[in-house]
Amino acid sequence: MERICAAIAVAEDLAPSEVSITVVDEETIQAYNNTYRMIDAPTDVLSFSMLETTEEEIEFETLYDRQMLGDLIICWEKTERQALEYGHSVERELAFLTAHGMFHLLGYDHQIPDEEAAMMRKQEEVLTALGFVR
Repeated sequence: MERICAAIAVAEDLAPSEVSITVVDEETIQAYNNTYRMIDAPTDVLSFSMLETTEEEIEFETLYDRQMLGDLIICWEKTERQALEYGHSVERELAFLTAHGMFHLLGYDHQIPDEEAAMMRKQEEVLTALGFVR
């Protein structure tokens, strides 16, 4: 997961940064999904960006001059099931979910087809460069 985050940081020309990644079970991610998105179902990955701004800018202390990008929460059971469903390794699926979540932390989205295509292209470029092929 660290390799994926580091590769994305280089590709996106990020300043030194940190991201928190937690792997949880379905019950836990469903609770987070319900609390923060009002969707009472498990999901594969949730991203909570600290780069998003509100009307009032909030200043966060940085640790060792690194900005905190945010938190990723990944569901292990969904990772395993999706790897089987898509016919690739669990490692590849975990790499994909990490990349997907990282790009969300950086503001990428997939609600509009053009944005989805750009996000998917960037994800695949990073995964392929690191040897996580389908």
